[in-house]
This record gives sequence, C-alpha cells and structure tokens, in this order.
Amino acid sequence: MARLNQRLSQNVDGDFYVDRTCIDCDTCRWMAPEVFYRVGEQSAVHHQPSDEHQRLLAMQALLACPTASIGTVEKPKDIQAAQRSFPALISENVYHCGYHSEDSYGAASYLIQRAEGNILVDSPRFTAPLVKRLEEMGGIRYLYLTHRDDVADHQKFHDHFGCERILHVDEINSGTRQVEIQLSGFEPTELAPDLLIIPVPGHTKGHTALLYQNKFLFTGDHLAWSDQLQQLIAFRSVCWYSWSECLQSMRRLADYSFEWVLPGHGRRHHAGSETMHQQMQQCVAWMEKN
Repeated sequence: MARLNQRLSQNVDGDFYVDRTCIDCDTCRWMAPEVFYRVGEQSAVHHQPSDEHQRLLAMQALLACPTASIGTVEKPKDIQAAQRSFPALISENVYHCGYHSEDSYGAASYLIQRAEGNILVDSPRFTAPLVKRLEEMGGIRYLYLTHRDDVADHQKFHDHFGCERILHVDEINSGTRQVEIQLSGFEPTELAPDLLIIPVPGHTKGHTALLYQNKFLFTGDHLAWSDQLQQLIAFRSVCWYSWSECLQSMRRLADYSFEWVLPGHGRRHHAGSETMHQQMQQCVAWMEKN
C-alpha cells in the first residue's frame, strides 16, 4: 500500500500520488500517460485525472502497479468498478490482465478468451478480484509462459484452475520444474490451428513468442515498441543470453504476419500487417547497427 508520508515531491497536488517505493517499471506511464510521467528513475503524477475516463485509467494503473506505489489521498469509492474492469479489452477476444507482479518486474500478462479454452499469457499477480473475473470468463486452460522471468504466480494459477503450463525446457528452473508442457528445440510448435509458439532465443536461451490468428503476437521481453525511438526494438541492455542470437530470431520473426505486438515489458503496438512487416525490417536494421 502506498504511503502518503513517502509521497514523491514531484507529484502535483491532488488525490493521486506515487511514493518512493516505485521501481520505474513503466506500467503506470503507458497505462495512463495523461496522469503519470517519469522523473529521474521513478514515476510521479504530472496531471490529476480530469474526467471519468482518465480516472478509470489511473485507477487501473493503481491496481496494476506491482509494488503498490500508487495511492490516493481519499479512500476511492470506485475501486470495485476498477477491479471489475480487468481483464481490460485490447481487441476482439484479447485482454490485458492488469495486476502486474513485482516478481516479474511489472511485466504485463494477457488473456486470450477462446471457446476451446482460455489462455493466460505470462502470469499476473494471483489476486482475488482477478481470479473471480477469470472464473466468470471461463477459467484458464493453458498458462503459456514466454520465458523464465515472467512466471510470477504460475503455481497458484495452476493449483486453482488446473491449467497446463507451457515453458521451454531451457527456461526451466527449480520453481518451474513441474511445468506440464516443456517445449524443446528451436522449431515452431503448433499448439492449435490458430496458435503457434515461435522460439526466439536471445533475451534468454529458451525464450518463445506466441502468435495467435496471425494477428496477435505476444512477445515477452523479445520485442516491443519504443515511444522514444518511434520504432520496434529489442532490449540490448537486458539481453541475458546472446544479442547475435536475438538478431537472428528477429530476422525469422519478421517473416511472420501479425498486426499487434503485445510485450511483457515495453509498449504495445498496432499496425496493418504490411506496415508491421516494414517496421520489423526497420527493427532488424537498427539491431544490426547496435
């Protein structure tokens, strides 16, 4: 819970604030950019919500904050409405789960709602309001994990929903050794006709991405949009395994057709498939220079 006596001085006056426990994960800034901004290596409030929509986004950011570093001076009366807004619709049947976990350094997780069984992409915090909404939306059949960093509360979700977890064998450690489906090798795996798991070694050795309906690409820590550079990027500074392998993975990924980049870390991006292909080529060229 955020503490008013730890409120950062860079916050503007008003109800919402960020305290000094912020870890600079960027969650609140991309979820509610009209309200939150970066100061040094933390976030703060630069503009109090001016309408109901901005307030909802700020409340969603408050709930999503992995370190509970966002607070309000007054006890919020709309907390339950904000809780019920998660999972938040992105497009069609794809949702942002919110409730980011500190164990994953604030990585985003997603829900694909399918008649054949819902898929949770990476793990959010296991928290009662979200679990209730997931139950209402049909539960979880698969918990697909892009890589070792963003597994968070995977065991709790497995125990509650009985979902099968999916993770590449090169990402397995003591906390994930009981994962039900352990991928191997570096060839794509078809989980279903509309679901393709694509190995993208680089950030970590066994990192994979999930392509849904040739439209939605869930990229973990492999690929994201940079507002600063105005292009798709990989993360050189946190490439734990191999930058050259990451580049090769990006070249292969550029051959696929998709319209959405939905990352664990970084900003999501949406464009037509032809435009996205061009932007992927630009990403590859940028990586070659870096």
